[in-house]
Amino acid sequence: MFPAPTSTVETVDSVMLYIVAISVILLLGITVTMIYFVFKYNRKKGHEPQDIHGSILLETIWIAVPTVLVLSMFYFGYEGFKEMRMDSKDAFVIQVKAKMWAWDFRYDNGKNLDTLYVPVGRPIKLELQSLDVNHSLYIPAFRIKQDVIAGGKINTLFFTPELVGSYDIACAEFCGLNHSMMYTKVVVLSKDDFASWYEAKKDSSEVQNAGIVQ
Repeated sequence: MFPAPTSTVETVDSVMLYIVAISVILLLGITVTMIYFVFKYNRKKGHEPQDIHGSILLETIWIAVPTVLVLSMFYFGYEGFKEMRMDSKDAFVIQVKAKMWAWDFRYDNGKNLDTLYVPVGRPIKLELQSLDVNHSLYIPAFRIKQDVIAGGKINTLFFTPELVGSYDIACAEFCGLNHSMMYTKVVVLSKDDFASWYEAKKDSSEVQNAGIVQ
């Protein structure tokens, strides 16, 4: 496995692979069974079909097995959901304002940018609010997405970046004419680089780290 930019990636991908594996097994099992029945019970002279009027064993199996599978999917999915909603006392809080068709990231020190800068290895808490219509902040590389609802509602999104780099941010909720252009970046910096950037003047617009220029 390649290093993941957040722990959420491994959680989401594992749940996805688990569900896909179960789906493939069921598909193959049902397909093979159907083909077997086609040949076994095809119309033949002298063959009298017999109905099954009831079987406690069969009924128990086809109720119990799907129930266990669905509950297991729910359990693993819910565990991942809790991880993505787990607040942290030392989380770095950033205000996010969404508007047609741009993102606005506001820091406690007064910085206000259209690019999200975060330190590696520290829990991040985004407080999201829409200034007009519904939007949705989506970071594909992190496997996280959160709706940004109009009307003053504030939603929260948590993640802990674990790899320095630059990653796309998109709007995943159709929000009008230029919805497809509502892209920006989240730039994960080392702790020292982030501290230097955070303490720099508000009008500082260039950050260089690991060959990344924003």
